[in-house]
Amino acid sequence: MNLPVTPRSVLFLCVADSARSQMAEGLARALLGARVRVQSAGSKPTRVSPYAIEVMREIGIDISGHASKLVDDVDASEVDTVVTLCAEEVCPVFLGKVRRLHWPIVDPARDDGDVRREVVLERFRAARDEIRARVDGIAATFDVA
Repeated sequence: MNLPVTPRSVLFLCVADSARSQMAEGLARALLGARVRVQSAGSKPTRVSPYAIEVMREIGIDISGHASKLVDDVDASEVDTVVTLCAEEVCPVFLGKVRRLHWPIVDPARDDGDVRREVVLERFRAARDEIRARVDGIAATFDVA
């Protein structure tokens, strides 16, 4: 049984901090508001995917102002919970005494040979919807009322 915790900060991690972690950050900010500091980062940050921005806009969440960040630049003393979102790749490591969760979500930005716009958007929507369900679940374990 998971007991409610009152986190100060949640950090979502994936390799590029371009899709999954950015969508998770946007969803968690929308759900948790200012009650919890929400961040994302990666071990090899690039830029926020335009597809991630587009599929988040479809549900009314604007992440166009987000930027990919390096996990080493995150202050470990300000993080209570770390959620890794890697499936097939090696997740970034975050040092510190934190609650750790792992959500193995396939990277929607992966290069599987099919670059048709609608196919890529469907991959991003599927990842977004899976992340949304998990963010809803994690919010229920947080004492943020």
